[in-house]
Amino acid sequence: VQLVESGGGLVQPGGSLRLSCAVSGNMFDLTYMGWYRQAPGKQHELVAANTASGIISYADSVKGRFTISRDNANNTLYLQMNNLKPEDTAVYFCMEMRRINSEYQPLQSWGQGTRVTVSS
Repeated sequence: VQLVESGGGLVQPGGSLRLSCAVSGNMFDLTYMGWYRQAPGKQHELVAANTASGIISYADSVKGRFTISRDNANNTLYLQMNNLKPEDTAVYFCMEMRRINSEYQPLQSWGQGTRVTVSS
C-alpha cells in the first residue's frame, strides 16, 4: 500500500486546510488509519485515528478543530483542520496503523508528508 499526502500550505492563524491522503490499495481493507505530524525538532505525534468500523479518536491538542474522515469508494483519507494555530505547524503524514495493547503504532515507513505552516 502506498500513501501520498497532499493539501498542505501556508495559512494564517484561524484559517483552515484540508489534507488528503491517496491510498494505492483498497482502503476498505485497512482497519486502522491515522494522521501523524512532526514539528521541527520533535517526534511524530498521532493527531487523529479512524478505524474501518467508524471509531474515531483525536489528540487533545486538536479536539474540536480537526476532523478525520475516510472515503473508501475513492480510497482517500482526509483531515479537515479548522481554527489552525501556530503550534499546528508541522509536516503531516497519513499512516496505516496497527493496534497493540490499546495503542496505535505505525505500520509503514514514513512518506514525504505534506507541510503545514501556520503563520501571520
